[in-house]
Amino acid sequence: QVQLVESGGGLVQPGGSLRLSCAASRSIFRFYDMGWYRQAPGKQRELVATITSGGSTNYADSVQGRFIISRDNAKNTVFLQMNSLKPEDTAVYYCNAHYSSALDYWGQGIQVTVSS
Repeated sequence: QVQLVESGGGLVQPGGSLRLSCAASRSIFRFYDMGWYRQAPGKQRELVATITSGGSTNYADSVQGRFIISRDNAKNTVFLQMNSLKPEDTAVYYCNAHYSSALDYWGQGIQVTVSS
């Protein structure tokens, strides 16, 4: 069992920045691929960014060049630095840890609101 807890969300004006953190409960964190997903009202949950156990990253086209995903394996933590935020980035953001179909875990979600 892996527990994930997100933090760092809140309200920010367009053009501003936020950094989300996701803390994992187990020392085997370093073997998992990690990701951030988001879900806006009335829309499907979508992938935002991923980082593999080896540190390779991928981003959704909508956030490419604005967001940066990173991880600190010694602290069992993954981060999402969000820059140049837009109103369409408003959503609940979820942290995911994935090793296999049987070992796949989600955080509780955290609200990010971009509004003037």
